[in-house]
Amino acid sequence: MKLSILDLVPVRTGQTTADSFAASKQIIDTADKLGFTRYWVAEHHNMTSIASTMPGPELMHLGQGTQQIRLGSGGVMLPNHAPLAVAELFALLSAVFGDRIDLGIGRAPGTDPITSAAMRGHLGEGRMVDREGRAIDPVEQFPRHVIDTLSLMQPEGMRVPLHGGREHVLKATPAAAPGTQPLPWLLGSSGYSARLAAELGMPYVFANHFASGATTGMKIYRDNFTPGAYGDEPQTFVTANLVVAPTEEEAQLRSEPFMLQMARMRTGGPMEKLHLAGDDVRSVMTDQERMVGEELSNNWIIGDPKSAAAQLEELAERFDVDEIMIQPIAGAMEGEDVREDPGRIQTIELLAAEFLGGVNV
Repeated sequence: MKLSILDLVPVRTGQTTADSFAASKQIIDTADKLGFTRYWVAEHHNMTSIASTMPGPELMHLGQGTQQIRLGSGGVMLPNHAPLAVAELFALLSAVFGDRIDLGIGRAPGTDPITSAAMRGHLGEGRMVDREGRAIDPVEQFPRHVIDTLSLMQPEGMRVPLHGGREHVLKATPAAAPGTQPLPWLLGSSGYSARLAAELGMPYVFANHFASGATTGMKIYRDNFTPGAYGDEPQTFVTANLVVAPTEEEAQLRSEPFMLQMARMRTGGPMEKLHLAGDDVRSVMTDQERMVGEELSNNWIIGDPKSAAAQLEELAERFDVDEIMIQPIAGAMEGEDVREDPGRIQTIELLAAEFLGGVNV
């Protein structure tokens, strides 16, 4: 089974943004050497515990020195951006890294409504409008913007009709070399994205790490897939939150900071940098937060290497996939270097030993 990594570049107590990116650089370098298939960074805004806001520039930094792992976005939240800006940025990444670039596209804002409005230039009285002055909702324009983004990355670009029957050819520059255009993936957590990906013949990923309904989404995608430019058969995998440690007890301990964070997000609690595993998180976690966190974690994989491997294999069999993208959510402990993330490194190294031959870093 192929393994890939989703990284939100988490920020914990005592860390600066620079520290968190230094730790994530170790994550991608380790994953590259161990034979992981992809490394994707997310797009989230105005969140104290997440440093990953702009996947394109982050990949340009994090990807330096890697040799084989695919670099991608999980994903670019397209309603926040102009299609040409996305196409040019990922064409540039392909020009630098060749045929190792994935463009994962999502429809969600990746943030709260006010921040989302700010991302789209809607603060104060600013609004996007059409030629008649009617307000435009970028979410409603999502299918059109997906198609435009894909067209702009092709060597021939897209033709924009002008008055008088003329056309203007528009394409991403600098262009990627022939045959190295980014591979697009549509990300989703509902039937909407599954249907759109199937209609456009795009690869599709279900966000199983935070949403239920993957069985339905995958069936919709596979049953309605239309062969096209990206292949004759559906391409798909699922995501999963995961903590692996030498013992079940340590894995559970390291899962608690993320458990608290997700419980607070669900209940409207204070959003802070991730607490440290152990006394730091247990001193602030309420009974309600623990109850909510434990309920949410029922869909996560937390355990020792053999247990985690068995759960991953069951997940792959359930959804009929040969690849799973893990989000390593292992928290840090007191005294661990702020520019490193030993718990997350341990998680991917122990998984590699089970699935990828245990290559030494």
